[in-house]
Amino acid sequence: MPLSSRRRYALVGAGSRAGMFLRAITGDHADVAELVAMADTNQARPAAHNRRLAEPVPVYDAADFTEMLKRERVDVVLVATVDRYHDHYVAAALDAGCDAITEKPMTVDVAGCRRILDAQRRTGRDVRVTFNYRYNPLHEAVKRVISSGEIGEIGSVHFEWLLDVRHGADYFRRWHRDKANSGGLLVHKAGHHFDLVNWWLDDGPEQVFAAGRLFFYGEQGRRHGYARDYDRAHGAATADGDPFALRMADEPTMRELYLEAEGDDGYIRDRNVFAPGVTIEDDMAVLVRYTRGASMSYHLTAYAPWEGYRVMFNGSRGRLELEVVESDHVSPGAAAGVKGEPGAESAAEKGFKRLLVRPFWAPPREVVVDGLSRHGHGGADVRMLADLIRPGAPKDPLGRTAGAVDGARALLTGLAANESLAQGQAVRVQDLLDLEDNE
Repeated sequence: MPLSSRRRYALVGAGSRAGMFLRAITGDHADVAELVAMADTNQARPAAHNRRLAEPVPVYDAADFTEMLKRERVDVVLVATVDRYHDHYVAAALDAGCDAITEKPMTVDVAGCRRILDAQRRTGRDVRVTFNYRYNPLHEAVKRVISSGEIGEIGSVHFEWLLDVRHGADYFRRWHRDKANSGGLLVHKAGHHFDLVNWWLDDGPEQVFAAGRLFFYGEQGRRHGYARDYDRAHGAATADGDPFALRMADEPTMRELYLEAEGDDGYIRDRNVFAPGVTIEDDMAVLVRYTRGASMSYHLTAYAPWEGYRVMFNGSRGRLELEVVESDHVSPGAAAGVKGEPGAESAAEKGFKRLLVRPFWAPPREVVVDGLSRHGHGGADVRMLADLIRPGAPKDPLGRTAGAVDGARALLTGLAANESLAQGQAVRVQDLLDLEDNE
């Protein structure tokens, strides 16, 4: 593709997750895409990303977002801001004549969801949501087995997700700890899982009931005996030796994007996970009934000794079982590292993956899955980015690309669960937002 015909991309929200998009646009897909600008409320973070780029791009204050779109002739906006602002930037991008690719969750409340859907309908522009778990080869294999009819009609699903005390704790250090910013883990994290089930079943939620609480982290968790007296880890002598303390100064990317950027906006990335101010839950159970009758029992635990998940499908012809152990324990001293950083996981912590079909009246059959990777969510990130950025891709028989309605379905499951937590009773999804007009 000639350089002049490359699509022009701008990024808003230049935290650590932004690096994935920047590397894809300026690296693997530079023949079809061009990064032309970045925007953030904190100018230090895009400046840090610019220092890693072969060709730095103009940096704008987020307040000048629409001016950036016009001046830089942007075709596609990448939204990687704090979750509560996704709808603001997505809708503004659509109204400016751009397409949008947004990090999940699509936003954090019903009003923001409606704002995006209305803007897309009004403008006819495209919205994509980065549900990268759809692109994991294991999850693709699950989709194929279910679609083949091998286990028949699905009657129920059981889904358990465990975040270990390295990964899970990190949500309680940063902005996610405030439900107003993230919607809580039922929106921010479980949105991935709710989307997977929607996609696997080719269905959407009808009714949701939830129970949950803040059990391990926050001030309430001090009774478990792990808490130390400091507000943030950097510069606190009492944080020395604390396995829950994040040491940003020891990791170059974290130091540059957050520690050295604090002067711009005062954002502190290394809060004590047992400090006041946590308004999200860390232990949640959810029951979902889907529109075609299947049910799901789901549980998310954010303080486990190992990381991974189990999902089981009970069908009219048999059962499908997926078990993934991403790390079977957290090594001493490793809890202070952020999951996914180089060197954070030792060889001893590597887990395993197994997908098993159990038909009626026959021995179980293991499904062999090729193409798995230890990096980027099992290789999903690379596959997703290629699908999002490269034009003219052949039609995907698995339907992995997620649009605004897909984003809304996953979001509404989490929002209905949050509403159920508040009300103590089941919540009809349609009472929050009717998606029929957007089908």
